[in-house]
Amino acid sequence: MSLFTKSWTVVRHATRRSMSGGVKVEEAAEGNGSLALVAAVGTTFATYMTADFLSNFLQHPTQKMDYGFINQFLGREVERNFWGTRTQHIVGVAAALAVTDHASQHIFSRWLGKPLCFGSAPATFVAHTFLFIFTGVTVYCAADAAFNPEHEGKRVKAIQEETYASAVGSCTAWFEPYVSPALARVAGPAVANSWFGSALLPATLAYTTVKGVGWNDWGDEGLNDLEKRLNGIKK
Repeated sequence: MSLFTKSWTVVRHATRRSMSGGVKVEEAAEGNGSLALVAAVGTTFATYMTADFLSNFLQHPTQKMDYGFINQFLGREVERNFWGTRTQHIVGVAAALAVTDHASQHIFSRWLGKPLCFGSAPATFVAHTFLFIFTGVTVYCAADAAFNPEHEGKRVKAIQEETYASAVGSCTAWFEPYVSPALARVAGPAVANSWFGSALLPATLAYTTVKGVGWNDWGDEGLNDLEKRLNGIKK
């Protein structure tokens, strides 16, 4: 996604050493580079949380979701505050993906000797897309299996099942880099290069297919017990 490529370009320029500025300029550049990286990862984190939230409306357009402690503000029952809710997924997956996305781009950019870009290296970018999504989602699944009280006594089984689902779902996200170029043909380059067109829309669609296919999370499927009760579905 061009948003993240731009972010790394900013970081690379910010950390570039000045031959004439001495140590203080170099240290300032490194400090600015660190701040730019934190800002870039933070932007990615916010984008992915938003995308995960919006993808729920594509996967479950008529169903009520369980957002844990947030349910109280929506007039819904609160069964669990965080673990096992959509809020846990929104925050946890976004945090993991924000790190693996930027780390993967950095690794591939160093391998290519230039910033990773879909336009100049489409096959490499698609590989990056699969690898960072699979790695990030699997890291989240491992943390969920290790710390979620609901998996007590079956943590090994949980990580095995979740890793398989992550691999299956991640394979469906191959199209993500093509969303922005396709949007440019329909709505023009200004829309395609905006935060919505280059980051939010591709991520939302990718979240939808990864969760939907990997975990069969569509319609009345993939709901937890509270969500089934909220939607009048018998177990």
